[in-house]
Amino acid sequence: MSVKKSMPTVAIVGRTNVGKSTLFNRLSESVKSITLDYEGVTRDVITDEVCWRDTCFELADTGGISLRKIVDDPIAEIARTRALEVVEKAALVLFVCDGTVGITQEDRELAKMLHKSNKSVVLVVNKIDTTVAKAQMYEFERLGFTPLVTVSAQHGIGISDLFEAILEQLPEHVPVEEKEEPACKVVILGKPNVGKSSLMNLLLKKERAIVADLPGTTREPIKEQVRFYQESIQLTDTPGVRRKRGVTEPIEKLMVKSALRTVDDADIVLLMIDASQVRMVDQELKLAFYVFEDQKKGLIVLFNKDDLLDEESRARLEFNLEPYDYFLKKVVQMKLSCVSSKNVGKLMKKVNDLCARYRQRFDDQELTMIFKEALVRTPLYKSERRLIFYYAKQVKTGPISIELRVSEPHLFGQSQIGFFDNILRKHVDLRGVPVRFFVRKK
Repeated sequence: MSVKKSMPTVAIVGRTNVGKSTLFNRLSESVKSITLDYEGVTRDVITDEVCWRDTCFELADTGGISLRKIVDDPIAEIARTRALEVVEKAALVLFVCDGTVGITQEDRELAKMLHKSNKSVVLVVNKIDTTVAKAQMYEFERLGFTPLVTVSAQHGIGISDLFEAILEQLPEHVPVEEKEEPACKVVILGKPNVGKSSLMNLLLKKERAIVADLPGTTREPIKEQVRFYQESIQLTDTPGVRRKRGVTEPIEKLMVKSALRTVDDADIVLLMIDASQVRMVDQELKLAFYVFEDQKKGLIVLFNKDDLLDEESRARLEFNLEPYDYFLKKVVQMKLSCVSSKNVGKLMKKVNDLCARYRQRFDDQELTMIFKEALVRTPLYKSERRLIFYYAKQVKTGPISIELRVSEPHLFGQSQIGFFDNILRKHVDLRGVPVRFFVRKK
């Protein structure tokens, strides 16, 4: 069930390329929209909780609003519809216009629609730092909205005035409450068109992310919170990650960067694979290693589109995965179908269990005994010298981080660290959980 928010929504609307996402980024403290100097960059509705002078509201960045149905671009039409839905539910609308262009026919049509809606509106004239915008600033009074606030979203001019105007126009102020921090942050990662947004919508039980049978539909990370077993879990849908040589457009480069950036703040990553391809490609293996080995995040590998497989295809998939069993046996694996919903209902339980394992804490004496007993049976040597281990201490959780006190740290390489990792996994259920080891001299 989705976490309900009681705070009012402030929607940023306007025609394409007037600076809505730049303004959103200026007002938002954490979430960032992709900004490029061409039309149609923002598709999904991007939201963030924003507070000013002890008042909080949900800020929503929408794609460019058109009042005309878009028949030749289904994704743009979905984005247009979603934007209009946000406007309908919003308590306040920030109507953004481009001060360097002046009033356009699209601006007039949007103004007419907003007047009919009886919504509270703040007219925001952007790019006021230019001479042209200053010269024609008063032209925008003809749109019939007060207050009118002039800003430069790019350079931060007029932003405090805009915040004050927002507070004055909100129907009711919502005092700052203690923000509920999610117990676990989960990121859905994968190549384009593997079903990430479909999974996001199924887990949220609502159409939050735009879904289309085209790569690159999702362009920006979308964050939502769900409640499971009385705990709040943050879900983030990300743009598809492709190989560098396949990324040519500037927006694609930003999409890939923003997707990988979300991993930094994650606890758990759901790496989605298209099972109908009956293999994991090199790019997906690199993503899995990046998440688990480099970033030390909990990992669940999801083989989606299982509904498209017959018994022969499933056998081929298992055969093709055998060379990577040494790695895959360390992580959680799951077959599912976002079309038939097969196993989707079981996923959040696996996420919840993995979050608990990711944050578990061990008794230092027990850790030390586990390793010492293993070393009695199988001593470690390097350059014909026996390696001496004294004791272990857990120094951090989420990810689990263990300090090993030894006689000669410089003799402990990847092979020796791997020995300790394997021993720990034999004694404790660490499926999907990476462990970071630090070697120190006693």
